[in-house]
Amino acid sequence: MEHLAEGAVLTGTVKNLTDYGAFVDLGGIDGLLHITDMSWGRLTHPRDLVNVNDEIQVKVLKFDKEKQRVSLGFKQLTPDPWLDATERYPVGAKVHGRVLSVTDYGAFVELEQGIEGLVHLSEMTWSKRLKHPSKMAKPGDEVDTVVLSVNPADRRISLGMKQLMENPWENLSDKYPVGTLVEGRVRNLTDFGAFIEIEDGIDGLVHVSNLSWTKRVKHPSEVVKKGEKVKAVVLGVEPQNRRLSLGIKQLQPDVWESFFASHRVGDVVHGKILRTAQFGAFVEIAEGIEGLCHISEAGDPVDGHSPLEQGLEHDFKIIKINVEEKKVGLSLRAFNGQEASRTAVEHYKESAHKAPVSSSTTTLGDLVNWRKGER
Repeated sequence: MEHLAEGAVLTGTVKNLTDYGAFVDLGGIDGLLHITDMSWGRLTHPRDLVNVNDEIQVKVLKFDKEKQRVSLGFKQLTPDPWLDATERYPVGAKVHGRVLSVTDYGAFVELEQGIEGLVHLSEMTWSKRLKHPSKMAKPGDEVDTVVLSVNPADRRISLGMKQLMENPWENLSDKYPVGTLVEGRVRNLTDFGAFIEIEDGIDGLVHVSNLSWTKRVKHPSEVVKKGEKVKAVVLGVEPQNRRLSLGIKQLQPDVWESFFASHRVGDVVHGKILRTAQFGAFVEIAEGIEGLCHISEAGDPVDGHSPLEQGLEHDFKIIKINVEEKKVGLSLRAFNGQEASRTAVEHYKESAHKAPVSSSTTTLGDLVNWRKGER
């Protein structure tokens, strides 16, 4: 007991092992070597380090004379390996280690006694198909990894395995330039679009707005199904953000572009009222093309009913075109007014001449005077 003092280094014999540590005979008095003070690394059981009757050196951590209790340490005989871990394991360095354990989120790799790093599931492979780390690593495997980050304060090192493999995103712009036709399988559907895998590790997004020129798609499941093989066009590539934008509607001509190329303000089109709103009605004037007839352009009611009722068909006059916003303004009143004028001219001709005559012999003044006489 004269030699017992905190900080003293003594030699003892392992007398007994428990789940939480080892009792060491120091020569007439036993000290407890707790499992947490055995190694800077992880131990599942004290027998991983010592056995009964082993003669070992230990350091006295605490000594209670009255209770004759001695706390011992073994790892304290060597420097804490985490003190200079940043210098010995710089970010980007390639390191070799042994897999200690595998969890649902990654694998723990021992780089040296007391130093472990975690290879997260997302850092194991560029492919998104990997469901569990056990597909890439098993306890006892010797693996090469790359240091991603070091945090000595929290005693953590983040490691990566995929960084030692070729990154498929690096040359993606050359492999799939904008406009390239690709084919792949629908891997996942979200509210905003569909993810299509065009090769292992490369998923492209077809945004819901790029599924159809004509349909108002509320969810991608209306157009594509999970697991389905589809074709698409590359719209954009961002290798640094690992983003690939795809489009399905681009496989077909833009119906709006075709419509605007063949129609002008003043043209008359035939349409069917699809749905109504307080401000007017939306009219289908071609397949996939809708125009708006504002309530102010509806004209007078017929038999007490609005002419803008769902399901009705009319001829409309185009009064507005907005190519950028893909909007067409329609007028039922303008068309009806035009037809009424034509009818009045023909009626005048028949009344004045008893037979149709050339419009070149009829003046606006003749028509006005005739209308006054009618009244």
